[in-house]
Amino acid sequence: MSRQASRLVERFLALYDELARHLQRRTGSRERAEDVMQDTYIRLLDADARNEDARIQDGRAFIYRVASNLAIDAVRREQRTQGHGEPEASLPDPGPGPQQHAVGNEQLRRLDHALRQLPPNSRLALLMFRVDGLSHAQIARRLGVSESMVAKYIGQALRHCRSQLQKE
Repeated sequence: MSRQASRLVERFLALYDELARHLQRRTGSRERAEDVMQDTYIRLLDADARNEDARIQDGRAFIYRVASNLAIDAVRREQRTQGHGEPEASLPDPGPGPQQHAVGNEQLRRLDHALRQLPPNSRLALLMFRVDGLSHAQIARRLGVSESMVAKYIGQALRHCRSQLQKE
């Protein structure tokens, strides 16, 4: 992971609660805001993969812009489908095809392998943060470490998983 992407991901993690509240207000739904947060994280990783990080001057502004644009898209998508039961027939199916399912299953297998390689505290911190949705403070209390250590554990876990997924 490049230094800029590391900073973007770290900045994203630092802004997580604030950004989630902003998106919840913007979208009107906690679930939709959480989906947008996930999509934002993926976009940040994609920005690194495409080397767009070199052009990013203000990481916070970039993260908020990406998240806001994704929130607008999510709200518009939902508005299109309300009352109709299904999206308009002219829109292509945004769902993954069979090949994408196969690739996704392989990536999940590799991610599971990468998670098993992590030290226990890093793995627990990442899972509590990403799966259980706990804050850094809650994780710190459960693991008996400082909040900054939790951030380090999560950063270490994310870097390790990303490098393992890129290797294969």
